[in-house]
Amino acid sequence: MRLTLRPTLMALPALLVLIGLGVWQLERRAWKGALIETRTARVAVPAVALAKLAPPTTTRLASAEYRRVILHGRFLHDREMHLSGRSWGGRLGYNVVTPLALTDGGTILVDRGWVPRDRKDPASRGAGQLAGAHAIIAHLRAQPPKGRFSPDNEPAKDFWFRVDIPAMAAHARMSGTRPYYAQAASPTPPGGWPRPVPIRVNLPNDHLKYAITWFALAAALLAVYLLYHRRPRSA
Repeated sequence: MRLTLRPTLMALPALLVLIGLGVWQLERRAWKGALIETRTARVAVPAVALAKLAPPTTTRLASAEYRRVILHGRFLHDREMHLSGRSWGGRLGYNVVTPLALTDGGTILVDRGWVPRDRKDPASRGAGQLAGAHAIIAHLRAQPPKGRFSPDNEPAKDFWFRVDIPAMAAHARMSGTRPYYAQAASPTPPGGWPRPVPIRVNLPNDHLKYAITWFALAAALLAVYLLYHRRPRSA
């Protein structure tokens, strides 16, 4: 089999690129697996007072996200907001997000948990609208990125589809807001609403599938290249 120059110059770079993409996806798979393990371990660590953690910021939250913390403060129930499109057990509803005025200063948004649609009105769950200062245990969370197909929030109509800390803080007239939010874990409020949503480290790790795809394309290209050079040549 005699190789020809032009097909080789076209196939070789493409083959190297496809193999490189497959190797990159394997590296991404290892990185994602380590990240999932780290975050899962953080969920299980006993809760500590927020002040005992190095002050998380938007750039340093990666080292503290999903950690359980104890928050002391007073909920500003008159400024609660609602995340639409949340479900539990097949029932549609909302997640209630309420500013918490921290005892040691500043405020933090708290996703208190889920309520069905007929419990959106705070008056329908008055027992859970606790007054005064108390303590809760919550997981620190970073603001999620906007998905490609996610609708835009509409603060004026209280239509929220994702947590947007700056927009929610402005809507709730909050000052000194932390650049992260908290997802409540316990205790469940009197009356059972809002119901704290169990934390899940839900990170897709499909990189092996992508790696196989790239390697398969590389193999197909190599097969076509070899078959091309094995075909009978005209005299």
